[in-house]
Amino acid sequence: MDTASPALPTHSLRAAWLSQARKHPLVTAGLLLGLATVAVLLVNSLRAILAGTASLGLTEGLLAGTAGFLATAFGAAGGLVLRDVGQKAEDSMLGFAAGMMLAASSFSLILPGIEAGRTLTGSGTLGALTVVAGLGLGVLLMLGLDQFTPHTHESCGDCGPGSDRLSRVWLFVLAITLHNLPEGMAMGVSFSQGDMSVGLPLSTAIAIQDIPEGLAVVMALRAAGIPTLRAVILAALSGLMEPLGALLGLGLAGGFALAYPVGLGLAAGAMLFVVSHEVIPETHRNGHQTPATLGLMAGFALMMLLDTALG
Repeated sequence: MDTASPALPTHSLRAAWLSQARKHPLVTAGLLLGLATVAVLLVNSLRAILAGTASLGLTEGLLAGTAGFLATAFGAAGGLVLRDVGQKAEDSMLGFAAGMMLAASSFSLILPGIEAGRTLTGSGTLGALTVVAGLGLGVLLMLGLDQFTPHTHESCGDCGPGSDRLSRVWLFVLAITLHNLPEGMAMGVSFSQGDMSVGLPLSTAIAIQDIPEGLAVVMALRAAGIPTLRAVILAALSGLMEPLGALLGLGLAGGFALAYPVGLGLAAGAMLFVVSHEVIPETHRNGHQTPATLGLMAGFALMMLLDTALG
């Protein structure tokens, strides 16, 4: 059962962040660079909105983010019926989600980003470099958020400054938030130019993998001692990060022309970081590498089919 922990005072949290910054100066610099870039892109997007040239896919992006939330809630609701799906099945489901995220990053973010960059720069090399720059920014942003946000992992325990002063529930919630944010950003960026051939397969894939992911989150929360109903509610609410992330993604890529391939690369980098840093290690920690890998391949294959059929 989760026990409440005292709230972390603001000055204590500030001191913990400063201590973390001194310990990891390169990560801190990368986070600041990523946040500065995001701020610049958002300001340019705000200018576009005020000028009447706002992102074309605003409605579609918000609908996609809402679909991700509903899919997460649907998967989480399964926890009310299923008392135990078994660790092997849970690792297989997470592997499936990882496979879809990997394929979505490749086929629905990186490749369209390179094509958009080539069209804008007139050079395949420059177009690819534009996406690579976005990839790097996405990784820097997620690495910094991972280092500076208190959260928990089943595989390595509590992470981030101030994690010892927060309850287990909030550490799980923050971990789920870090996981869902890139997915929402990816959906928003993919619709930012109103291109259904990019946004529809990506958003469909993310919504599909959100169902087993939502159920897996409930199981992890229950394993931490959180009551079933509370675990289901928390897992479902974690899906709200997807429409919020979609708004952020729409803002990132809607300001000026090159922001689109950069934004696609940034979303891909963030998703690849989450898959490699969190999802795959989580699926392998219980000795179920083979079913998790088979799940990953199944998810990757399904995403390829979706991208071909809907793209």
